[in-house]
Amino acid sequence: MNQVLITGASSGIGKQLACDYAENGWRVIACGQNAQRLDKLQEEHQTIETLRFDVTDSENTRLALTSLEKLPELIILNAGTCEYINEGKIDTALVKRVFDVNVYGVLHCIEALQARFNQKTHLVIISSSASFVALPRAEAYGASKAAMSYITQALAVDLAYLNMKITLVNPGFVKTPLTDKNDFTMPMLVSPEYASKKIRSGIAAGKKEISFPATFTLFLKSIALLPITFRLAVIKRMTGKS
Repeated sequence: MNQVLITGASSGIGKQLACDYAENGWRVIACGQNAQRLDKLQEEHQTIETLRFDVTDSENTRLALTSLEKLPELIILNAGTCEYINEGKIDTALVKRVFDVNVYGVLHCIEALQARFNQKTHLVIISSSASFVALPRAEAYGASKAAMSYITQALAVDLAYLNMKITLVNPGFVKTPLTDKNDFTMPMLVSPEYASKKIRSGIAAGKKEISFPATFTLFLKSIALLPITFRLAVIKRMTGKS
């Protein structure tokens, strides 16, 4: 039986991935912090087992992941968070909270697992299309995802000798409990089911990068090429901000 480990599996994209893989006959190790949500996942799917730990705690993460008897061939590091700064005023505590989950949380997982990486390992890191262009109030979130995009690409170079697969995922706006908190227009918002389908099909195809929805991610990349004045105008119009 194929096996996959998914972090951030108690809600949003991670939960949908866990359910979809389980329904397709995979053995799933669903990781998260919320015991109640994890227990419910396990009750609903016989092939899901759970692992509870906090990715921001390096020792907690190490103990949890090194306890695995066998390393799953597919590892999806999806745990993430988002907070926006207020009116361009940097809040270092806020930035640190976001980086602790989105950057160091991912790195803690990789550090705990890397000794067992081999040619059968497929490492998938969930970044964001927010890394393509600077967005309003996203200094913390966007920078954390840009950091993970760079780290993922650098890992692909440094771990090439293992001949393992590494995939970077750049979703657009996906309807989750996290994005439900957003107070701005989210163009081309997609469902968790759509996101899961795109990610799973891209992984199955062995893609090095998965970005969706295609039109939206291409649009963001195009905006990044514009002079700053025009770029700001387009972004403000896009998000409904004056």
